[in-house]
Amino acid sequence: MTLSAYGHGGKTHGDETFTAFQALEKASKLYDRLIVSGKLTEDWETGLKRVTIDIRNPGDKREYVVQFEKSKGEPSSVYFFFDQEGEYSGSNFTGK
Repeated sequence: MTLSAYGHGGKTHGDETFTAFQALEKASKLYDRLIVSGKLTEDWETGLKRVTIDIRNPGDKREYVVQFEKSKGEPSSVYFFFDQEGEYSGSNFTGK
């Protein structure tokens, strides 16, 4: 039995070379590495409340912002930023 519905190969995403889903995948890997390394405490994993993806368009450049929000404690969110080509451009606790 072949499950071709799960493959991503050979498809285009219109004019986008990088998608919101790809931003989520990259941010999740970075988030996990920060937890494993101890730079984010365990409550970022056990208390994760919500993950959101926002697309900002400063000027004519697209920017993807992935926010991981935990249920309690400060800081309550960590943000990961990617440019329109999918290059990591930073992370912080403010979203700015």
